[in-house]
Amino acid sequence: MKRPVVALVGRPNVGKSTIFNKLIGRKVSIIEDTPGVTRDRIYGIVNVNNYTFHLIDTGGIEKDNDNFNNEIKMQASLAIDEADIVLFVVDGKDGLTADDYIVRNMLKKISNKVIVVINKCDSKKVKENEYDFYSLGFNDYIKVSGEQGDGISNLIDAITKIIPKYEEEIDDSIKFSIIGRPNVGKSSLVNAILNEERAIVSDVAGTTRDAIDTKFKYHGTKFTVIDTAGMRKKGRIYKNVEKYSLLRSMKAIDRADVCVLVIDAKEGIVEHDKHIAGYALDANKPIVIVVNKWDTVLDKDKQIKNWIDKIKANFQFMTYAEIVFLSALTKKRVQTLMPKIITAYENSKREIKTSLLNDVMMDAYQLNIPPSYKGKRLKIYFSYQVKTAPPTFEIQVNNKGLIHFSYERYLENKIRESFDFAGTPIVLNFKNKGE
Repeated sequence: MKRPVVALVGRPNVGKSTIFNKLIGRKVSIIEDTPGVTRDRIYGIVNVNNYTFHLIDTGGIEKDNDNFNNEIKMQASLAIDEADIVLFVVDGKDGLTADDYIVRNMLKKISNKVIVVINKCDSKKVKENEYDFYSLGFNDYIKVSGEQGDGISNLIDAITKIIPKYEEEIDDSIKFSIIGRPNVGKSSLVNAILNEERAIVSDVAGTTRDAIDTKFKYHGTKFTVIDTAGMRKKGRIYKNVEKYSLLRSMKAIDRADVCVLVIDAKEGIVEHDKHIAGYALDANKPIVIVVNKWDTVLDKDKQIKNWIDKIKANFQFMTYAEIVFLSALTKKRVQTLMPKIITAYENSKREIKTSLLNDVMMDAYQLNIPPSYKGKRLKIYFSYQVKTAPPTFEIQVNNKGLIHFSYERYLENKIRESFDFAGTPIVLNFKNKGE
């Protein structure tokens, strides 16, 4: 089954991002006192009490006809369409405003479950305003303080009473998702892999309406390719679709064993490509970067080197990614993709013997002994692998507070030099001896 989706909506500066961060458990959203700071939807996954769901933070909705606010309304509309539960956040301190009624009117048109979240309940004014909120006409109200964390557990209880427990679907195929900006050739690439016209292909961005799963066999092994959806849903057509592709990309990333990020060779690397890649990184998924529309590139031999340099410069956070250059349209070099997907998948499942790992780690330590800090020096005692997908290693040290990010990166590089982890992230967890 698919993860449920919960969306936070409301007017500006009611504390949606603060509540988002409390639910996620880490600071992801931008929080400022300036209304309307959250321009794009921010996504995360909440895991609590054996329940899990996608959480979306949206920009504040207000009565204003400028383009910026129209874009925010469109983002919120898409989030509401995607959501199973909408958390309508209001400000208990300031009370109801005309903008709250604009949001209320949007939500009254939907069939989704709506919970009104009265934020800033630590304010003395909340008692004066509390009963006004019932005039919004919804059934469920929860009082919280996003800043203090009060009432967040009640909000989680209210959410988990509605959503089902998430169960991983049983599927023995290797699943890979085709992710990327609209109109970079994702559906064309799926067709080229399958060698048949199974998906709708059009030059108009956003023509793939739903995520399309297609099962096939490659050299006797079962695969499922997930083509991420475009932006049309429930009869609406969303403009500026680049900004609205992330949620479905996230869902596809979540389900995939390997992510295939498609980049347009004609347009080059843009910021949105890096945003989407960042979600694959956050999910610790193996990744293959595909530079599509390679048929449009002149002097291909020279440009391959230039493109590899560009990718390394722009995707410094995933230098392990496999890279493929192909043309989905002409099908040239398409045959190079599946072996890279298989390599990334197999490397994500790779297990390293404890004795070999410890040899590598102790050699790396002796080769580059970290400097002392305030009379203390990092020591590495023992290392072992605790899981795969992604390969995760636990390293026992004398004081994990002495780990500098540059030394962690050094150790990761040494592991990669010794073992083939091409295409997959690896995770190093440091623990104090005896912890």
